[in-house]
Amino acid sequence: MRETPNCLAALRALASLPLPDAWITAGLVRNAVWDERHGFPFSLPEDIDVIYFDPSDPAGGREAEMESMLRTLAPGLPWSARNQARMHVRNDHAPYRSSTDAMAHWVETATAVGVRLDSHGSMEIAAPHGLGDLDALILRPGPAYRNRLEVFHARQARKRWLERWPMLRMVVDG
Repeated sequence: MRETPNCLAALRALASLPLPDAWITAGLVRNAVWDERHGFPFSLPEDIDVIYFDPSDPAGGREAEMESMLRTLAPGLPWSARNQARMHVRNDHAPYRSSTDAMAHWVETATAVGVRLDSHGSMEIAAPHGLGDLDALILRPGPAYRNRLEVFHARQARKRWLERWPMLRMVVDG
């Protein structure tokens, strides 16, 4: 991700904002890894998912402000900022305790990965299910969706990832 200008610009923009427990997640991370594994040039996702955890803003009122700030810091990138302190309602889960806890409840394990730069410019990674599935090109439902496989399968069909990255393997455990 450090070698891809759009990824590095996104990481630097996020690092400059006063967002608690903030990470760039999902598509930007996934595309960077899967494109590289396939020998494809990097493809920007439809949006750059920024998540953060701010219990003092349960309605998500700062999300649009954060997206605007990100667009100013890194123009031309498709930003999306979501406060994970409120997303449990949308997903019909118990309240999340942190951004990493929210990621642990996402549909796929390979998408539940976040990156950010620390105060020294080093990259930090949050991966509640590890990096194995992302690295091994495996699509697997996260634990919160193993009993809701219709959601997992519908999302795979809608995203068409298996067509876009033909070396991916879908694995649905027991």
